[in-house]
Amino acid sequence: MPIINVKMTHEDGGATKEQKELLAKELTEAFVKIFNRGEKTCVVTIDEVPMDNYAIGGETITNIRNKKK
Repeated sequence: MPIINVKMTHEDGGATKEQKELLAKELTEAFVKIFNRGEKTCVVTIDEVPMDNYAIGGETITNIRNKKK
């Protein structure tokens, strides 16, 4: 069973339910098209990571975003 895992920062209230559903639907459709496998076997998980728990170059995303404001 294929598992597609999406990790993204939780920003501006996070992704909406509708956005997550559309993302899962379109990732599944792409998987089916590319690998010619049934959609019922494809699992999509979406993990939203708080910006304080995600860093680039030793700096949290929160600090990076605040500098750009």
